[in-house]
Amino acid sequence: MTALMHALPYLVAVWVLLIGCYGLATSRNLIHAVGCLSVCQAATYVLLLAVGYRDDATAPVFSDIQPGSRPVVDPVVQALALTDVVVGATVTALLLALVVQVAKRHGTLDPDELSELRG
Repeated sequence: MTALMHALPYLVAVWVLLIGCYGLATSRNLIHAVGCLSVCQAATYVLLLAVGYRDDATAPVFSDIQPGSRPVVDPVVQALALTDVVVGATVTALLLALVVQVAKRHGTLDPDELSELRG
């Protein structure tokens, strides 16, 4: 494979991160901002998949193969990806709960209209 094909997942991760950051910077709604933050979080999933990928590798289950007979995928990266999904879902749920409370107390989701929160 060419060098571009090896770098493609990393470029996709950077592209997804930049799209999420752009949406976060231009957001005029707190729910939209939380969604854009989730898109930024999705870039880490792509990055972890790119780091853990190996050509012609199998799952790290050693009951059916001889150890060392063929390459296996790194199980630590898979565990990190699963942990990343759980943390991302938890952070998104917490932020959405905070947005609901802000909407109840201030009656708006526009960050510019939340004058009481300014220092």
